[in-house]
Amino acid sequence: LMRQRDEELYRLMKKGSQDAFAELYERREPALYRFALHMSGSPSVAEEVSHEVFVQLMGPGTRFDETKGSLESFLYGIARNLVRVVRRLGPVAEAVDRPFHHDILGDLISSETTAALHRTLRELPERYRDVIILCDLEERSYEDVARLIGSPIGTVRSRLHRARALLSAKLKRLNTPTPSEVFSA
Repeated sequence: LMRQRDEELYRLMKKGSQDAFAELYERREPALYRFALHMSGSPSVAEEVSHEVFVQLMGPGTRFDETKGSLESFLYGIARNLVRVVRRLGPVAEAVDRPFHHDILGDLISSETTAALHRTLRELPERYRDVIILCDLEERSYEDVARLIGSPIGTVRSRLHRARALLSAKLKRLNTPTPSEVFSA
């Protein structure tokens, strides 16, 4: 079977194909969840955001335009905007302190050191936070990140360099291990 592009799945979904929606959801929801988790620091917010992205995508007022970028970039844009809304409205109470998926990243996120890293990461300006989350935590290539945020690769590299410097300085003030120390352990 040939793997269909996201944009083709979107067109089929808009015509009512539940299979196209399911495939698109399976393909993109896990990364959107992780992105929202890194941006918000809250598993329940991340879950709400990652689901709401697809609710909005299915809605009649969806303004996705393939000529302006990829569907993946569009989905990340929706997620970023939803996390901003949650931040403006204030913290969302965690109904249940559910653990993140049982994997290495989940174990790191639950640690005190990584919690400090994520708190500090959320204090960075958004343009720096986006690139460090996508490059370092999501392990995306510079090319992918440039495409997702709609910026040249050089901008991604310079923002990532600045983001790492800001994050390291903030963590040193807190006497917390730097990101390279946390992620190389």
